[in-house]
Amino acid sequence: MAWLLLKDTVNSCMEYRVTGLAAEAAFFTLLSLPPLLLALIGLLGYFDVWTNTDTVATIRQNILNASGTVLSDKGVREIARPLLDDVIKGGRPDVISLGFAIALWSGSRAVNVFVDTITIMYGLEGRRGIVRTRLLSFLLYLVALIIGAVALPLMVIGPEAVVHLVPASGDLVRVLYWPVVILLSVAFLTTLYHVSVPVRSPWREDIPGALVALAIWVLGSVLLRIYLVHTVEGPTIYGSLAAPVAVLLWIGVSAFAVLVGAAVNAAIDRVWPSVATAAGRAEAAARAREDTARRRAWEQRTADDGAAEITPPSEFPERWAQFLPHADVRSRLHHRRTPRQAPRTPETRTPETKTPETPETSAPEARTPEARTPEPRASENGGAKNLAAENGASQDSRPSGFRPKDSPPQDSPSDGRTDAAGNPVRSATGGSVPDTGGQ
Repeated sequence: MAWLLLKDTVNSCMEYRVTGLAAEAAFFTLLSLPPLLLALIGLLGYFDVWTNTDTVATIRQNILNASGTVLSDKGVREIARPLLDDVIKGGRPDVISLGFAIALWSGSRAVNVFVDTITIMYGLEGRRGIVRTRLLSFLLYLVALIIGAVALPLMVIGPEAVVHLVPASGDLVRVLYWPVVILLSVAFLTTLYHVSVPVRSPWREDIPGALVALAIWVLGSVLLRIYLVHTVEGPTIYGSLAAPVAVLLWIGVSAFAVLVGAAVNAAIDRVWPSVATAAGRAEAAARAREDTARRRAWEQRTADDGAAEITPPSEFPERWAQFLPHADVRSRLHHRRTPRQAPRTPETRTPETKTPETPETSAPEARTPEARTPEPRASENGGAKNLAAENGASQDSRPSGFRPKDSPPQDSPSDGRTDAAGNPVRSATGGSVPDTGGQ
């Protein structure tokens, strides 16, 4: 079972691009830090009466030293120091408001990455709108600022600094220091996982992912520290960008740990689902089936109307459709084939499939030359002698005065002579053949 959970977690991380989403969250988190720090420093100008002057001066010097790692000496003198002095001494409200606005937008955008990814990993996307998701990210970012302001300094300064502040409870602080830090971190991560899911599941079911995320974060921080000690400290190719790159890498490791913990919780929920998440996934599946059926019905109606053969011409791209009326778009882009426009393929007739033609549509049958050869007229060159030469001996076998049954009557005049049967005999100039039988 542990192997199946591990395999499912790895598949989820690869499917949902956990490393890319972690880089996105790290970028927006780093983008929100400078305006946030500038706004917090600006608040010190309003509370200068209740704060120690040495504290403000110490913060100012530390910021200038950190700026020297990124900016040149001229940039620190002309940009960083005047702006910092103006903010601390004057309490600039415009800088504070603008800085908080930029920090809140960037930070909530980073938290929005976590909320969306966790929702998708559980298979419950679409249940929460964009506005609700962004408002939830904004509230979670504010809570993260409050918890981070307490937990991160404790994790950085260590127990000895706390013992120095509370010397009477030194032993108790050393014993409870790390358990309190771990509990605060686990509580924050569990709350993040619990609230990001659109349905309400038991809060304790998100604790395993929080523990895994915390373990990955601690291990990744140790490995990153070893890497930075051997690469960033001293001469490095990053130069003045070494400090921002180190911060960006650490935030990226933290975001990666949070997303992997969410993948673990999602894998556990798929194996042992809660009632709320199972019902939510069933509802999402039913809604997806309804959408699929509705889309198929629309496609079927479109195919029945003949719009399935829509072929927009290349000289009229579809991206121009938004500038034209609907009817004009359909008339220009949509080419609907009709049976009249459908291409016709010639029929190939074979002797086996050829059907006899009916008398109404069949052509008249051609007659043989022997049955249809008309008697030549007198105006034709060559007369009866040429005709007899072409037809051969068949002309000699005809009886005297033979005339085809269907030949038209001849208009050539005769010379008054008749043959033995009493038929008039035409002259040689008229094209008739002299009767040799009667002479």
